[in-house]
Amino acid sequence: MHFSFFSRTFALSICFYRMLQAEEAQTLINHRLNALCYPLAPNGLYEPIKYVLGLGGKRIRPVFALLACNLFSDEVKTAIEPALGLEIFHNFTLLHDDIMDKAEIRRGQVTVHKKWCDNVAILSGDAMQIDAYRHIGHSPEAQLKQIFDLFSQTAMEVCEGQQYDMDFEHRDDVTLDDYIEMIRLKTAVLLACSLKIGAWIGGATEKDAQLLYDFGINLGLAFQLQDDLLDVFGDADKFGKNIGGDILCNKKTFLLISALKLAKGETKTELTHWLTTNSASHSDKIAAVTRIYNELNVKSLCQKEMENYYHKAFAAFNSLSCAKSRTNIICQYANDLLCRES
Repeated sequence: MHFSFFSRTFALSICFYRMLQAEEAQTLINHRLNALCYPLAPNGLYEPIKYVLGLGGKRIRPVFALLACNLFSDEVKTAIEPALGLEIFHNFTLLHDDIMDKAEIRRGQVTVHKKWCDNVAILSGDAMQIDAYRHIGHSPEAQLKQIFDLFSQTAMEVCEGQQYDMDFEHRDDVTLDDYIEMIRLKTAVLLACSLKIGAWIGGATEKDAQLLYDFGINLGLAFQLQDDLLDVFGDADKFGKNIGGDILCNKKTFLLISALKLAKGETKTELTHWLTTNSASHSDKIAAVTRIYNELNVKSLCQKEMENYYHKAFAAFNSLSCAKSRTNIICQYANDLLCRES
């Protein structure tokens, strides 16, 4: 009997002839997202949701949820619905994020607020958040309350992180510790939440679930620092959005905070000029600030900080009580994420 790739992948995740691979988990999630049936009307509400979910992406959070579940259980299918909820929630945050950042490109395509308008992106994003909770609500009944509690806490923390990010644009006293706390809330907690939810559904002990949460926090911090680097030093074609967006917005990233701390004399004066001028072209500002970053070697400092959180992440991961033969897939997947170019 012939099986399509999708049906074969789904069968593997249910029949468990072997461990679920990261690529199979991603394909499964994409297949289920593509199969979601949103109403036809009002078109202005649902079409942007279908559009943004159809842009693709790495599906990191749902993949981690499924792989974390598979560490402790062969019943991966029980984690699929909450995994979809995590991905829909993540994409909801991107719709609102792009409005606040005035971003025009997301995953190589026009952002929702540019393709439609701000109001459409706000309302469609709100609908996605509601839908995310609906999918989370299909978690196994035995873990439902603790999953809802963690997800709700995480959702609030993501909002706190976004507020700090906006506040930092108007502050001159942002420290590296402030920044790390902001990206912990804005980025890392949702990754950690995904791993912990998957672990709970798989039947992990509370100790192992917390170790995976700690793994996710530190991996998320390293991942965001990598994102900061790619925004300045990446390849626009591979990165999926315009390079230098953080520089144009004067975003208080690890790179800028480090540069402001290290710059002296003429370099300090020049950097301040580029942060305060409104008359320069975008390309001139990006080129000038990037040159200052290179002079101050802040790229290397950011890479070292990434390595620090990478080691913390795997210190937690290597303490898990599950069989090491089951951890290789997550380990490789995490390493691939931190070696990415997009």
